Amino acid sequence: MANDKISEKLVKECRAKLVQTKTELLNRVKEAKSNFDNGDRGGDEADQTVRVLAEQEFLNMTDRLRSQLMEIESALARIENGSFGLCEETEEFIEPERLKAIPWTRLSIEGAELRESVNRRFARGV
Repeated sequence: MANDKISEKLVKECRAKLVQTKTELLNRVKEAKSNFDNGDRGGDEADQTVRVLAEQEFLNMTDRLRSQLMEIESALARIENGSFGLCEETEEFIEPERLKAIPWTRLSIEGAELRESVNRRFARGV
C-alpha cells in the first residue's frame, strides 16, 4: 500500500487539515449564500446590472469552492483506501512537505512538472 512509505503521523496531520479546510469551505459557501440571498430584488436598471454581476461572481466563487471540496473529498477517500500520497503521474510518493502544504494534491512536484510540460506541448499543437 502507498501509506507504507508515508508516516501515520503525516497521514493524521493531513486528514485533520483536510477536515478543517472542508469545514471552512462549507462555512464560506453558507455565508456567501446567506449574503447573496439577502439582496434586494427591486431597483432600476443599474441596480439590476449590479445584482447580475454579483450573481455571476457568486456562481464563480461557488464553482471554485465546489471544485476544491471535491478535491478534499477525493483526498479523504485516498486516505481511506490507502493510496494517499502516491503521485498520479509518476506513481512515486509525494514529498511530505508538499502534502503538508496541499494535502489534497494528487501530484508530486515532478509529476506536476511532467503534466504541465505535456499540457504546454498540446496547447502549442506540437
